[in-house]
Amino acid sequence: MSRKINCILLIDDDEATNFLSNIILEDAGVAEHIKTKQTAKAALNYIEDSAHLNGNPNTLPFPDLIFLDMNMPAMDGWEFVEVYRELAARIRRQSVIVMLTTSLNPDDRLRAMAIPEILSFENKPLTLDIVESVISRFFPT
Repeated sequence: MSRKINCILLIDDDEATNFLSNIILEDAGVAEHIKTKQTAKAALNYIEDSAHLNGNPNTLPFPDLIFLDMNMPAMDGWEFVEVYRELAARIRRQSVIVMLTTSLNPDDRLRAMAIPEILSFENKPLTLDIVESVISRFFPT
């Protein structure tokens, strides 16, 4: 794959899933940076820091693409998007959000597709085919 984006942020509470997703993304060679957060709150903090909203002029890469787990403890993917929406308005730039799930409930897909910030809804596990499809749809050369 020739198209490479700057940063992908993986948000999933399952360490094994993150490990496997990282391998898929590294093998695909689609990003300069792959960042992983195990909680939605940690991911939101990362986004704020990378956008310099905390007044911290660090060099964290802002995520171009977010793979977001739907079901997480404390703050799930739905709640993440609500808070992210407020952040995105302050940041004035947005990431492509792809929600990942093991849910087979068709209502979850309908709910996700009704949320403008969620641009794709995919079943886990993350695969090379999903990665290539997302990159070609949302980051064309």
